[in-house]
Amino acid sequence: MKTNILGLPVKESELIATELNVLLANFQVYYQNLRGIHWNIRGKRFFDLHVKFEQLYTDSQIKIDLIAERVLTVGGTPLHTFEDYIKNNQLVVGKNISNDEKAVHLIVTSLSHLLKIERVILDKSAQINDEGTNAMMSDFISEQEKTIWMMQAWLEESL
Repeated sequence: MKTNILGLPVKESELIATELNVLLANFQVYYQNLRGIHWNIRGKRFFDLHVKFEQLYTDSQIKIDLIAERVLTVGGTPLHTFEDYIKNNQLVVGKNISNDEKAVHLIVTSLSHLLKIERVILDKSAQINDEGTNAMMSDFISEQEKTIWMMQAWLEESL
């Protein structure tokens, strides 16, 4: 079995890079959704939500960079065009959302779908002992699970 400079199998690392690129594309759409709801939120909860949405999109921007750098680290090329993002996107695109509950539902739904993508990557990276990707996915998953819990508490819903 041929390995790369990291000691990971080349063929499997290419598959990880492909999966990471899918995650990257979906995070780009999630990020843009967050920007839109940050700009367009209205109502009595504006001040609290405007700040929260900014925190979330800032965090997403950091994660996007981490994902792209991981793609490069495992030997791939990160997607970087809007065309590629749309082609690989699996999330609902939020447009003109100004209602607080609709905005929070969009976040919960998006994070839930990102978790599914991340768990696929986590499983595949664990199979080849790719601890760098594995650790990143584990960190993302635990943060996003907590955000979902908090958002659902805000919505007064149960898991």
